[in-house]
Amino acid sequence: MRTDRIVAHSEQERGQERPNDREVPGMSRTRRVLFGTTLVAYAAIVVAVLASTPLVSLDWQVMLFRPYKQWPQYHAFLDYFVVLGQRGPTAVMVAAWLGWRTWKQRSLRPLLILGTSLLLLNVTVGSVKYGLGRLGPHYATTIGSAELFRGGDIFPSGHTANAVVTWGVLAYLATTPLARRIGSVVSAMLAMGVGMTTIYLGTHWVSDVLSGWCAGLVVLLALPWFEPLVARAEEWLLGLLARLRPRTAVAPAGAPAADPGILVPPRGVSEDPGGVREPVPAAVAATAAAPAPTASSTVRPPSIVPLVPPVSPARGGTHHGVRGYGQRYDRAAVTASGANRRAHGERPVRQTPPPVQAARRGTPG
Repeated sequence: MRTDRIVAHSEQERGQERPNDREVPGMSRTRRVLFGTTLVAYAAIVVAVLASTPLVSLDWQVMLFRPYKQWPQYHAFLDYFVVLGQRGPTAVMVAAWLGWRTWKQRSLRPLLILGTSLLLLNVTVGSVKYGLGRLGPHYATTIGSAELFRGGDIFPSGHTANAVVTWGVLAYLATTPLARRIGSVVSAMLAMGVGMTTIYLGTHWVSDVLSGWCAGLVVLLALPWFEPLVARAEEWLLGLLARLRPRTAVAPAGAPAADPGILVPPRGVSEDPGGVREPVPAAVAATAAAPAPTASSTVRPPSIVPLVPPVSPARGGTHHGVRGYGQRYDRAAVTASGANRRAHGERPVRQTPPPVQAARRGTPG
């Protein structure tokens, strides 16, 4: 998942109203009534187990009935179905879905809500489990006993409570009222199926499953009270991610962006693979930018100068002591700094010296 996009998007929308896909459910009057009713029912089940009421007798009757022996054809399927209430697999599946929601909404709230709900579930259910220490049906020793304070951890049912919370969070984070209703029905059916499956397999008492439903629903209904804490945690985490992001250099305004795929040769080095040339001074660049001479111009190029010796009319041929050369490319001297060179355009054109006049001879008088 890319945190830089989450941080950038949150900075752009800071101070703006939350969109509809991030609507936070409030603690309405109906939710308060459901929360209070569920909490009272949860407490009543705990008291009924502690007092060894007829609820404990019902636990023993169902356990001795052994449903897994009455309908053995369902045993293989329900062994896999009960995994939907196990903490590890369900947390991974739901976290993967909410991770995609986090990337899509550019908000850490879905994952933070899941973490908050699982933390509350561990604290509330775990404390009751280890506080009462009830043994499961397969480890019971005294018929009719509640099997409390014997080092067990079976009451309330963790599979059932986890199914209520984990799948209920998906309905809680739904983006529309219709999706929230459908998610609530589906999650309730999954939680009910997981609880009944544990009774069928003989791993939990009936009272374990009833208390597990209540414990999970209490956590799910209490989530709106933790929304401000989740919002502060999200803001702190986004600020931390923004500080940990590597800072990139910002180019000045108007400067063209450099293409990392183009290699620029060093200054004064030609891209010609044949060798390295000297840097060209500004005067030569200005001369090269000048318009080319027209066809009527009689000025010869300054870079090529003939050095053929003149013909003496007195002797009727070339000077015997001078050897003729073809052409020579004239270039200025190169210095270390390049400042004393003269451009080709500034060099005067060499003219052929006038022919040597014949020696004056005296005429006969």
